[in-house]
Amino acid sequence: MNRIDYIFGELDRKKEKALIPYVCCGDPTVAFTEELVVKLAESGADLIELGVPYSDPVADGPTVQKASVRALAGKITLDKIFSLAARVRQKTQIPLLIMTYYNPVYVMGVDHFIEQGRAAGVDGLIIPDLPLEEAGPVQEALEKKGMNLIFLATPTSTSDRLKKIARLAQGFIYCVSVTGVTGARQDISDQLSLLVKRLRQETRIPLAAGFGISGPENARKAAALADGVIVGSALIDRMEQSLTQHPEDYHRAMKEGCSFVKTLKSELRRGEAVQLAGRF
Repeated sequence: MNRIDYIFGELDRKKEKALIPYVCCGDPTVAFTEELVVKLAESGADLIELGVPYSDPVADGPTVQKASVRALAGKITLDKIFSLAARVRQKTQIPLLIMTYYNPVYVMGVDHFIEQGRAAGVDGLIIPDLPLEEAGPVQEALEKKGMNLIFLATPTSTSDRLKKIARLAQGFIYCVSVTGVTGARQDISDQLSLLVKRLRQETRIPLAAGFGISGPENARKAAALADGVIVGSALIDRMEQSLTQHPEDYHRAMKEGCSFVKTLKSELRRGEAVQLAGRF
């Protein structure tokens, strides 16, 4: 069984919601990312997205864009990211997903990229700019390796498109909570509630809400609707602020990030967030 399916099954059994942090590989260093992923797993993360820095991240807001610039300036490469994932896999069995734009996959070659990911212990891919209509070859190649392709659904997705996503979906569906790019926001949009309701009519696969999760309160609200919460910009912001105030104190920045994840996971275990969201 794919680790993604296993962990959602375990969370279902415990009536608990998934916390899925996003980290930008190589920001500020590869060694930092490696240690951070392991510590986030120990701090309550249920799955982790390994972001591939890209020079033109069209779906990302300022926070992830700046993180990508820092990582690229540090000479991060796909080979380094796969090596990082392999070392992390030796230390934890948490599901790992690579979040990447399609161009790096295309340049390396779909089959080679997937082979490298599987050898490193990666469980799935998220490719936000891969059109649904052109995803077939990638999904088929992933299936042969026992890996998942995670599809994104947005508030502007048509009913026909949501039906297709629901039919093809594996692991979970990434529910984009707002129209726009990534970035922490103060509250959860009503768009998420409507999107989840529409998807619930089509599938029982887990739904994870991302784009805009900024703290415990809106994480709890999002988790009351979906089966999991994805947090990226807010986590990066906290670590970046720590490093701005205390340059080179990577331990302090990592501690800030892990503390934030612990707080979020605590919220997802109690109160409004543990209400059944309609899938069970």
